[in-house]
Amino acid sequence: MRKIILAILGVLTILGAIFLGNYLVDKNQKPKPKFKKQIKTVFIENVLNTDIPIILSASGNLTAKNKIELYSEVSGILKSSNKLFKAGTKYNNSEILLSINSDEFYASLQSQKSNLNNLITAILPDLRLDYPTEFSKWETYLKGFDMDKTTPKLPKFSTDKEKYFISGRGILTAYYNVKNLEVRLSKYKIRAPFSGILTEALVSPGSLVRVGQKLGEYIDPRVYELEVSINAAFADLLKVGNAVSLSNLDKTKNYVGKVVRVNGKVDQVTQTIKAFVDVKHQDLKEGMFLEANLVAKSETNAIEIPRKLLVDNVAVYTVKKDSILSLVTINPVYFGAESVVIKGLKNNDKILTQILPGAFDGMIVKTNKKK
Repeated sequence: MRKIILAILGVLTILGAIFLGNYLVDKNQKPKPKFKKQIKTVFIENVLNTDIPIILSASGNLTAKNKIELYSEVSGILKSSNKLFKAGTKYNNSEILLSINSDEFYASLQSQKSNLNNLITAILPDLRLDYPTEFSKWETYLKGFDMDKTTPKLPKFSTDKEKYFISGRGILTAYYNVKNLEVRLSKYKIRAPFSGILTEALVSPGSLVRVGQKLGEYIDPRVYELEVSINAAFADLLKVGNAVSLSNLDKTKNYVGKVVRVNGKVDQVTQTIKAFVDVKHQDLKEGMFLEANLVAKSETNAIEIPRKLLVDNVAVYTVKKDSILSLVTINPVYFGAESVVIKGLKNNDKILTQILPGAFDGMIVKTNKKK
């Protein structure tokens, strides 16, 4: 009996251990997670092919069309004038911009004039005897010779004998020496070649000016020029006289310019060609940064989309059967700064209007019209 009871207890103990183990295992097992299949929503719009104008966008800095750098061809002390030689000073056409002291040079010129006058005076007696017919014109020239005025042109020679006679007395050499000095004297005063404004002044009254020294910069503020670089592929479309829409960086002010020159050389590195645009406006200043939009041509049967929608620059995503993404190869005909003009889609094709992360060909999506 004792053995039977022990055997029964052993069996019960084993069975209890088995049931307890199964209970603990079942209790610790976590239920398998159930994943809910998510279908992403995309925004679409119907394709409508139309004529898209190709607008070439470029930018650059304005420079004055009439602009000169002032340099000195003579040396001396800069004199004071009616207007301060300072940046921002306006001058009229032919008005003196600056004046350099020329007292010493002027005295040298007067000396040469006096020498010429003496030479002509010395030949008058010989002319009266040997060339009586020519005497009167030289006498008249001598009477009209004014030391304080520009030296008048010498009388014309009537005969070769007269020419040899005058030349042999050194009068021609003296005359051209005087004319050379008079031209040199005019360089001590620099006059405005046109009405404009001084944009840079590098000297002040009382300072020593040296030969070849830069004195400043002078511009005409009425007409400005904008240099822009355009893709060489559109070189044949750029025409002189084309209207150009210009704007500042903030897009708050707009101006209208005109293409005046197109360079005939293509930059080998950037494959661009330079075009020059003239623009006039009282608000413009040299150095301003402007953006230019040149209308080159129109592409037929095309649409314009944001560049971010392109896939590898050759394809876009469309939606087929209202729920399946399809990667369609297209033909991009013009790349802008933020948009691209493409061909290859049919009217009423449904194209994505926003980027879909993780998109792939054949992906199931929900569609929503672009707001």
